[in-house]
Amino acid sequence: MSAEFAPPASMSKPAAWILAARPRTLVAAVVPVAVGTALAARAGKAQALPALAALLGAVLIQIGTNFVNDYYDFKKGADAERVGEARVSSQGLIAPGQVIAAAGLMGLLATGVGLYLASVGGWPIVAIGVASLLAGYAYTGGPYPLGYHGLGDVFVFVFFGLVAVGGTYFVQAGAVTVPVMLAAAAVGALGTNIIVVNNLRDVDTDVKVNKRTLAVRFGVRFTRAEYVALLALAVAVPPLLLALHQARAWVLLAWLALPLARAPLGLVLRERGRPLDRGLALTARLQAAFGLLLALGLWL
Repeated sequence: MSAEFAPPASMSKPAAWILAARPRTLVAAVVPVAVGTALAARAGKAQALPALAALLGAVLIQIGTNFVNDYYDFKKGADAERVGEARVSSQGLIAPGQVIAAAGLMGLLATGVGLYLASVGGWPIVAIGVASLLAGYAYTGGPYPLGYHGLGDVFVFVFFGLVAVGGTYFVQAGAVTVPVMLAAAAVGALGTNIIVVNNLRDVDTDVKVNKRTLAVRFGVRFTRAEYVALLALAVAVPPLLLALHQARAWVLLAWLALPLARAPLGLVLRERGRPLDRGLALTARLQAAFGLLLALGLWL
């Protein structure tokens, strides 16, 4: 490693890799698998090994995506005036080449997990796995990076909501139902709100590097309304499942997490820039609490 990328004495190499993995984003990988497995358990079709493999695969893809983002945001200069959590490539903590190599390793490991899941679930799991890996790379890499063209929100809603919950359920139950997709929409909505806060925080710096997120394209007012709308969608799903006789009253346990929405919602509606770092963490906490309570309520 050249001196240019020598990590500061204040941070060890293991700590730098943990920072690069962005642990607080991993809730977006864990919650969909928990919800999908809870739905499979309620249907009497839960399978431990496929569920654990789905969890491992989701975490590997999330970490790999984070490494890809770190590398390509550095290459594109998007981290030059970053106000959020430090990125290891731009801070000189880990050489960019090592970061992208680690992303490739995560992809290979996820592919290995996917081969097992494909042996259980067949060709639909192959399609899901390939699409997830490609989308994870294309979020900031490739000729048309999704995150730079306002498609990051759609990416998260689809792949960390609909695909992750639906795929987890499918690999255990062999089918996907309307209730599964409704629950997936709730999970995807809250996961997307993590990206919404991120983009709202970075809107001023993203403009300078031509990163055309929805916040940049449509402005702060739209972004705040998007956050509220996605939160409302998630909140509406439990009573809708109950009204459709697709869950017991226990599904309303998810609403016990709603007091956790007050603080991040207030920050999103009032603040810009660095104060939204806290809003990002609080939104991730809300997704974890709401999602895990939803999973419990669906299982009971």
